[in-house]
Amino acid sequence: MSLGKQQTDFGKRFKYLMWIVVAIFAIMVARLFQLQIVEGATYQRKAENNFLHKSIIAPVRGLIEDRNGKVLVHNRPSYNVYIIPRFFTEKSYAKLRSLLKLDDEQIHHIEKRIIAAQGEQRYFSLPAVRDIDRNQLAILETNLAQLSGVRLVAETKRIYPYGPLAAHVLGYLNEVSAGEVKRLKGYHEGDRIGRYGVERRWEFYLRGIPGLERYVVDARGRKKSEAIQRRLLGSVKKRRFDPRPGYNLVLTLDADVQKIVERALRWHRSGAAVVVQVNTGRILAMASKPSFDPNMLSGRLSREQARKLYDNPYHPMLDKVLQGSYFPGSTYKVIPAVAALEERLVDPSEIIYCKGYIEFGKASKFRCSHVHGPVNLHYAIVRSCNVFFYRMAERIGMDRMARYARDFGLGTPTGLGLNSETGGFIPTKAWYNKNMPGGFRIGNTLNSGVGQGNVLVTPLQLAMVYAAIANGGKLYLPQIVDRIETPDGQVVQDFPQKIRRRVQVSPKTLNIIRSALHEVINDPLGTAYDARIPGIDASGKTGTAQVAKRGMSAKNRSDWWRFMDHAWFASYAPTSHPQIVVVVLIEHGGSAARVAAPVALKIIRDYFALMKSRGH
Repeated sequence: MSLGKQQTDFGKRFKYLMWIVVAIFAIMVARLFQLQIVEGATYQRKAENNFLHKSIIAPVRGLIEDRNGKVLVHNRPSYNVYIIPRFFTEKSYAKLRSLLKLDDEQIHHIEKRIIAAQGEQRYFSLPAVRDIDRNQLAILETNLAQLSGVRLVAETKRIYPYGPLAAHVLGYLNEVSAGEVKRLKGYHEGDRIGRYGVERRWEFYLRGIPGLERYVVDARGRKKSEAIQRRLLGSVKKRRFDPRPGYNLVLTLDADVQKIVERALRWHRSGAAVVVQVNTGRILAMASKPSFDPNMLSGRLSREQARKLYDNPYHPMLDKVLQGSYFPGSTYKVIPAVAALEERLVDPSEIIYCKGYIEFGKASKFRCSHVHGPVNLHYAIVRSCNVFFYRMAERIGMDRMARYARDFGLGTPTGLGLNSETGGFIPTKAWYNKNMPGGFRIGNTLNSGVGQGNVLVTPLQLAMVYAAIANGGKLYLPQIVDRIETPDGQVVQDFPQKIRRRVQVSPKTLNIIRSALHEVINDPLGTAYDARIPGIDASGKTGTAQVAKRGMSAKNRSDWWRFMDHAWFASYAPTSHPQIVVVVLIEHGGSAARVAAPVALKIIRDYFALMKSRGH
């Protein structure tokens, strides 16, 4: 081969080699560009996470107090076990299980938390076991050096010192879900959030603002010395941002009145009661029976505890004052009475004869509780004569009666804004025509006139109706929070009384209604006369609401109570200058006169005895 040809071949090979070298360098440069420029921040963060740890510092939650400064909800010191999944080894897990003697549910909780931790979450501290006792704390502190990825964190635990007292008002806390962490700004895995009552409604104010601590850890997740922290991270101010404690809530609730109400309900399986100031709309007590213990629900609920709570036929998790919609029975008769008087459809002296029922058509009988004989409007309320109010409802008409009911606030939520308050229901002709087979019938109007049919109210709605009757027609916005304060007592916001509207009713009409309500208790013919308490000047109305159709009966012995009527009593006192409204509902309690009226009048008696002892 000639020298020239050899040189040509070498040149070609050298050229190819150069292109290969250039390509390799180009790939290396591209990869370096990707690692350092495109993904540099990501890898920098991952590298830092191998030694730099961030821990969220939970703020101290605000207190909840009653109107007199009595603490209803507070916090106590608590130690919790946290794990850092990135450094939490199988050996650490086995030792932690052994030292704390974890049960199956706790083990499942930790494993679920480890599996769910992805990406950067693996470098965050996650709560594993909350509120360990002193012995467990001592054991863990002794063995902490052998527990890679385990931290002990001092926090606070929410405490409800009165247990079930006012539980539906106060509510409870539990952990945020994974979905809530993604959806809610400022919440992290393991944080607690209000789930019910004012804990939920006023979460923003009570919670406070979390803090943050940055610190250096070794390969086992253990915190490095202070000197190393200072050298790598700088001053404490750069490493730690203190949390801001939550605001305190001062409620309109009176803890002593709440105790009076719950004591009065103690012999009944299921029911509700509410006490409201007549001239402000402020709620002094609000009880739903049965109740629950917020301390239990704010901890880790066992399956057995959850089963007993949520399978309870009396529904302890339902706030019956706000979420329970019931037929009001005869307590509703004040609505058609007002409507008939305002529309001049009845003269107060007019007599209607009650023979125990009225007939519509050949097959329809609308019954009364007794044969009352001749009655006027006054005695129709005092003796609770259905026949009289059937006739009044017929004159008034469905839609006109609905208009007066809505003017008194029925058919819509009261505006308290707590526990997903329901609005009850006030039917109209249009509703029956749209929703009922055969459409509207005159019998629908008659049933509505005595608080049956499809009329539904809540105990709080009924309380606001009777407050408006007692105070001259002012329909107040009910209130449960009086003011918000900083931890040192500075008022952030207060909530003065607020009138929703003035009901379109004349003083003359209200005087006629109030006179009859007084005689319900004080006239020997009154339905609540036997429940009266000497020395207690009160007015009110009984209501026995039928919940089962005639002929229906329980299929087994355990269901018998479901077929008993609801017992209502709506009242205010004193009659001459009303201060409070008391509404009591005993679910499936039977006779209102024998069951609900005595409970309400005992609450009134004990309330004024309490006020006297306080010098009011």
